[in-house]
Amino acid sequence: MGGGDPYVPESGDASFDVDGYDLTLDYTVRTNRLEGRAVITATAVAALSAFSLDLVGLRATRVRVDGERRTAFRQGPRKLRITPARPIAAGEAFSIEVTYGGAPAPRRSRWGTIGWEELEDGALVASQPTGAPTWFPCNDRPDARAQMRLSVTTDAGYTAVPTGRPVSSVAARGRTTVVAESRVPVATYLAAVHVGRYRESWLAADPRVRVFAPPALAADAARGFARVPEMMALFESAFGPYPQEDCALVVTPDELEIPLEAQGLAVFGANHLAFEQQRLIAHELSHQWFGNSVGIGRWQDIWLNEGFACFAEWLWSERSGGHTVAQKAARHHARLHALPHDLVIADPGPDLMFDDRVYKRGALTLYALRCAVGADTFAQIVHAWVAENRHSLASTDDFRACVARVAGEGAAAVLTPWLDAAPLPPLPAPRR
Repeated sequence: MGGGDPYVPESGDASFDVDGYDLTLDYTVRTNRLEGRAVITATAVAALSAFSLDLVGLRATRVRVDGERRTAFRQGPRKLRITPARPIAAGEAFSIEVTYGGAPAPRRSRWGTIGWEELEDGALVASQPTGAPTWFPCNDRPDARAQMRLSVTTDAGYTAVPTGRPVSSVAARGRTTVVAESRVPVATYLAAVHVGRYRESWLAADPRVRVFAPPALAADAARGFARVPEMMALFESAFGPYPQEDCALVVTPDELEIPLEAQGLAVFGANHLAFEQQRLIAHELSHQWFGNSVGIGRWQDIWLNEGFACFAEWLWSERSGGHTVAQKAARHHARLHALPHDLVIADPGPDLMFDDRVYKRGALTLYALRCAVGADTFAQIVHAWVAENRHSLASTDDFRACVARVAGEGAAAVLTPWLDAAPLPPLPAPRR
């Protein structure tokens, strides 16, 4: 059975849902060698005589379903096809154990290379949207969220920073093992591990925030993240309490094209710490609310993640003494007006779902809504949206319904020309 998402039809298997991942990884930096064991607990949606996991570039050497040695499996370039020793009934819980290994590498996709990536001295993960199978076997669907435990062993001198609440860190025999757990559901594309010669510190103004940076970049990281506590305070006021179990910020010694967020975690290149890059920090931090807590079950709704994150950038700009939200909206509206009007952001298609027009027009949609209903009612909508969908999946239609419930059908109608038609609507005037 296919994954069910037409944007990524080759990914996932809709015949079962994952309840939890327990991953034990051993990574050698010098040789880029990954040895892994995944224990996956799952529930059958339909009767199963066979099913598949996504796994790319790594070789499975042993597979067991419910511990049964007679489990059969065969592996292709994208899928690990598994035939259990006995059929599994619809609604039945079962477990899958996979032992695997190899040299992890990014996979090619229509969005570029994604997944596990070697750095000059370490590694990072960039899984969105289909890069997770480059480092662990999974049911790689955006709607298939699950709890997760990650145990990562690396060479002495290196620190692994995995997704989840830190549980333990133990050094023995020249190796260090870090364990983290996520009790909240995590999408496979939001799971990550970053490995490098990092030193851990905390932000004095907000000890919830852990910072991992090479010692040579510690001072730069402290300056670059100095205003993160103010961002956290702003976003908690605007959106609601910080929703994740952890907040870890990683700085690589390498320059990165863009920062990357995962569940309770974000990674930045050394080039993202300058003052003029503060908007990127705000953007990735806001994803902890939008995308990582309020999640999407299908990729066509990506504007909900990125539109809110761009709007959060504008809020931070105004709060930090930069351009106001209205000025940001006018600037980006003018830019979009000069570009082709051939994109419907409620369904942009797989080729354009990460197009910057989706991001900025998504933010303009929210700005138009705020102009129509006023700042106070808009704040009520956003708080309701975040609270009602905390750590669950939501769609564009769910957002329309939330707007209608809080502010009326007329307010929900404001969204239609922005979301459902290609022509760019006129820039609205702020409500007085």
